[in-house]
Amino acid sequence: MDKIKAMQTFVRIVEANSFSKAAETLNLPRAALTATLQKLEAYLGTQLLQRTTRRLSLTPEGADYFRHCLDILKAVDTAELAFRGPDAKKPRGLLRINLPNSVGRRLVIPHIAQFHAAYPDVQLQLSLTDRLVDLTQEGIDCALRVGTLQDSAFIGKQVGLMRFVTCASPAYLARHGTPQTLADLATHSGIMHYSGRTGRAFDWDFLQGKEVLRVQMAGPIAVNDADASVDCALQGLGLAQSAQYQVRQHLDSGALVAVLADHPPTPMPMSLLTPQGRLATPKLQAFAGWISALLAENADVQDGRLESGAECK
Repeated sequence: MDKIKAMQTFVRIVEANSFSKAAETLNLPRAALTATLQKLEAYLGTQLLQRTTRRLSLTPEGADYFRHCLDILKAVDTAELAFRGPDAKKPRGLLRINLPNSVGRRLVIPHIAQFHAAYPDVQLQLSLTDRLVDLTQEGIDCALRVGTLQDSAFIGKQVGLMRFVTCASPAYLARHGTPQTLADLATHSGIMHYSGRTGRAFDWDFLQGKEVLRVQMAGPIAVNDADASVDCALQGLGLAQSAQYQVRQHLDSGALVAVLADHPPTPMPMSLLTPQGRLATPKLQAFAGWISALLAENADVQDGRLESGAECK
């Protein structure tokens, strides 16, 4: 029995919490994973996983062994990189990345050929979704998240700062007037953005110096997609708080007008998230450096540090 392969298989099953999902990410038959785990348990003389028709759970011995496996596998990867020569440090192989839908389509995908040209030996598998994916269960190497990170099971590195703007169509402002102060918002409708996890509409945050002021808006339309919010604003259905990169062309063309410039919305950190215990491989380091540089070049999404937090969207 190849002990390292057996450890890798065991770790992937635990992370995916599923033999089927683990088999998919390892590109192996499910039966092969089952056989490997059975051999490993027989070799160790202990049960590592409790298996039912609906779920998997670690036994106390399995939990201890899992932690040891993470340390051992990370040490093996580190040793291999140190002694396999310069080619081992060249970015190569498959890299699975999760991106927010709009960020992926508007900021990353239009420039992805640049990454491929710089790192032709890295194969990217990009998933674009606003669903909060579980990196370990779905075999994702890294994910770009917007907002304050909540989950301590992952390591987050800030790579940018997303800036927002409050805006509306000229037609809406002609009907309802242009708000000059935050108090004026009481007479305006907002296009609400609600959380896909909680169903609750997000309050609107504004900066007044270093102070964050929170305003509860209301309106006839609520969406859980950022691009849909922009579409509603273009139709004159209310004020919207949108990421600057999403509305830049509409602001430049005059289809949307920025308001309350003295009270900009609170920016949100953009972070690259990776599972704890994973080695920062050359391919992952390459992507992290590339996307940091890409965001720094965008005037609407720049690197920076944020003192006040916001819920991760």
